[in-house]
Amino acid sequence: MATIEECRAALEQLSDNMQDAEGDVRAAAALDRSVSCHITDLDVTFAGRLQDGRIKVRETLQGPPREKAELRLALAGGDLVALVDGELHFAKAWASGRVKLEAGLRDLFRLRKLL
Repeated sequence: MATIEECRAALEQLSDNMQDAEGDVRAAAALDRSVSCHITDLDVTFAGRLQDGRIKVRETLQGPPREKAELRLALAGGDLVALVDGELHFAKAWASGRVKLEAGLRDLFRLRKLL
C-alpha cells in the first residue's frame, strides 16, 4: 500500500514523463482538462488540471472527488506507483478493473496514446 506522499510523487513523475514525451504522446498530453485521481485504498483524491503537457495538482481532498472532472482516474495507490514505474501495464490493469478511467469519448481516443 502506497502512502499519500508516494502517490503524489508518482503523479509528479507521470507529469514529468508526459512533458518530456514526443510525437503522438506529446500531442495527447497537450489537452487542457480538469483532472481527478481518486486513490481508492487511501480514500484520497488529487484534483487539478492537465495543462501544457503537465498535471498540476491543486488540492488533495479526503474522500472521492467532490466535482466531476473532465478526466477521472480511480485506482489503488500501489497500482498508481506500479503504473508510473512501468511495473503494471495500463491496458491489463484497466481490463481487469484495477484502474478506472473516465472521460469524454474524444478525450479517451486521444489519451489512449498516452496509455
